[in-house]
Amino acid sequence: MSASRRDWWRGATVYQIYPRSFADSNGDGIGDLRGITAHLDYVASLGVDAIWLCPFFTSPMKDFGYDISNYCDVDPIFGTLADFAALVARAHELNLRVIIDQVMSHTSDQHLWFQQSRATRDNPRADWYVWADPKPDGSPPSNWQSVFGGSAWTWDARRGQYYLHNFLVEQPDLNVHSPAVQDALLACAAFWLDAGVDGFRLDAINYAMHDPLLRDNPALPPANTPRTRSVDFQRALYNKSHADVPIFIERIRALLNGYGDRFTVAEVGGEGAEADMRAYTQGEARLHTAYGFNFLYADELTPGLVRTSLAAWPHEAGTGWPSWAFSNHDAPRAVSRWFPPALRDAGARLTMLLLVSLRGNIFLYQGDELGLPQSAIPFANLKDPEAIANWPRTLGRDGARTPIPWIGALRHAGFTSGEPWLVVGAGHAALAVDLQQNDPDSQLNLTRRLIKLRQRSSALRSGALVFVEVTAHLLAFERNMPGESLLCVFNLGPNEIHWQPPARDAWRVIDQVGGAQAWKFPAYSGLIAELE
Repeated sequence: MSASRRDWWRGATVYQIYPRSFADSNGDGIGDLRGITAHLDYVASLGVDAIWLCPFFTSPMKDFGYDISNYCDVDPIFGTLADFAALVARAHELNLRVIIDQVMSHTSDQHLWFQQSRATRDNPRADWYVWADPKPDGSPPSNWQSVFGGSAWTWDARRGQYYLHNFLVEQPDLNVHSPAVQDALLACAAFWLDAGVDGFRLDAINYAMHDPLLRDNPALPPANTPRTRSVDFQRALYNKSHADVPIFIERIRALLNGYGDRFTVAEVGGEGAEADMRAYTQGEARLHTAYGFNFLYADELTPGLVRTSLAAWPHEAGTGWPSWAFSNHDAPRAVSRWFPPALRDAGARLTMLLLVSLRGNIFLYQGDELGLPQSAIPFANLKDPEAIANWPRTLGRDGARTPIPWIGALRHAGFTSGEPWLVVGAGHAALAVDLQQNDPDSQLNLTRRLIKLRQRSSALRSGALVFVEVTAHLLAFERNMPGESLLCVFNLGPNEIHWQPPARDAWRVIDQVGGAQAWKFPAYSGLIAELE
């Protein structure tokens, strides 16, 4: 693929939409495709390149759409295939690319493939899932643990075998070692490419293949960090990250190349994620980029974290291209993880400036542009199965999935005319879109301004990144392209810092947050300067 055809995604800004919580068009309390389409003008006004839609496929919703029972249809709670076609058409009119999830490691237990596979040991899809005999004492085939807690194996009396599920019991793992399974998954992906999508986020792709020998995972040594799930006690060495995953990835990339200007990003989590990310993006035959968790579960934002994360992706030939997010639907919102309530407004502004300055693609989770904090959800109102199973040690994902506030004065902040599936977060109505829309100093308009700055800067979109200074609280790096050099400086600490770059350079500040100036940085402030 020529450079000109792949340029749109390199350094792109992608806006993540969690459909259940974005906008409800029919009053049933659940966001839907028509609601998204009605608000695409708003998304386009942010200046982003693309949207990423979390699953909207047919599903029993045990894991809110990541348990798919039909890869090639829309769940009725979200709308119809015609609604999806209208969404894609409107997005393209607004020059927004459309990226959707593809879940290739597991399905719902209600999928017809699994229903057939579990029926007998000799049917045409008998080996489409990971089945194994029990040990002589009837116990599971290995010690593998589910991400959601407990054994990753469940007994099925119909086959007299265990099946593997790295996630919920209702999410059996596909046997992606099978060429027939790969062919079926690629056919489903082609269905959506034919429908006009511009690319895929590959959910948990490192879990797509297991060790066929079913070797036990080794135990992790004792640690000072709390362990809230059984999976936290072992190193996931054999139930994921198989060496053949990149071979399957090459088949996915080959399919997308046949459609021209398309894009793939891998979600890679867990131990050893960076090695997997580099392997999955190596060369031109694999994925375009990988989406890591360096920032998503970090309890603290430090200059050292930024340096370590970005240093793994040097500006060198043969090294893959990274993608970064500070928040998403699976992680507590960054402003609440990194800043106490009194500092969250300043923290939201600072982290937005930092995000647009990073080398790689950036993913903006819905509500980040409004500065939404994490919501506290009482146990009685929880929906997330992980949170319910591990309460109160794992607070779960519901607090990051509450509805978007559109109109502050309306009931449920304008998200729905009915009763929302999750309550609108406390204090979120005061941050509603309509209240921020015309305020030039709002988080929303700061986000628009900073994304516009990134879009017009070749150095920010795709230039090299060179660290200039990294201390306990100060972070300074340059972004460079031929003919353009930018200096990005951040005070991530609670005290004012005085710092200036090497005297040989003359810099002019082009944007700042928190009152930063050349060269005085109040607490939680930052700036971008250009070389004069």
